[in-house]
Amino acid sequence: MSLKQEWRLLLVATQFLTRIPVKLDDYQPQWLHQSSRHFPGVGLMVGVLCAVVFWAISLGFSPWVAAIASTAFGIKLTGAFHEDGLADTCDGLGGGLTRERTLTIMKDSRIGTYGTLGLACALLLKVSLLATMPIMTAVVALIIAHSASRLLCTSLIVLLPYGGEIEHAKAKPMAQQMTLAQWLASGIWLLFVATILFLLLPQAIQQITVQQWVLALIFALLGVTHMYRLLKRRLQGYTGDGLGATQQITEIAIYAGLAANFTG
Repeated sequence: MSLKQEWRLLLVATQFLTRIPVKLDDYQPQWLHQSSRHFPGVGLMVGVLCAVVFWAISLGFSPWVAAIASTAFGIKLTGAFHEDGLADTCDGLGGGLTRERTLTIMKDSRIGTYGTLGLACALLLKVSLLATMPIMTAVVALIIAHSASRLLCTSLIVLLPYGGEIEHAKAKPMAQQMTLAQWLASGIWLLFVATILFLLLPQAIQQITVQQWVLALIFALLGVTHMYRLLKRRLQGYTGDGLGATQQITEIAIYAGLAANFTG
């Protein structure tokens, strides 16, 4: 594809995953599915903006205030898109005994006990992990985690068929599998993220040990593997809510790895 078309797809991904106003001409539904390879790029943008908020707030307030502010800003920026998926997934998998009942619960716009508790735990983990890191480590963690978690969650589109009812899908063009080649191409965004961090924040990168990077990778892979097995067993495939939950879980997993030596 041409660079112009890839730019259009990046704009489509931005419009889909965030509340940032985007102007698109001659939009075509299939672009939404094609735009999934740019989800890590949107994650980079969200991560950078959240990192700037964290850094700016930390200049005058405690890391806890900075962590809460950056987390709240991220929620506002994305319209709680992934958090909503996590809550719906917790409600569905927690309260549904059959596949049909689980999907019915996940379609309900109301949030239940499992969703409330799951979302509360996720937010508390995010804030506490970010607050216990050195400031510049948290900045790096936000940028890496937002981008990598979106790459990891789209891997389920490669590995699993769509598990919901296509006619009830919130975004029907997304209800189709992604090829391995498309997913590997989206990994270029992660290489771009790493290059930027090494060039612009070399000292912050050096503060993070090899053990922490390894832990972050292991935790993230465990998180996406768990979601793969859970969605395959319970729903026989992925759903949009399941992808959102996977993004949240792997984002937290990366924070946990990078904060491992700073907690306890």
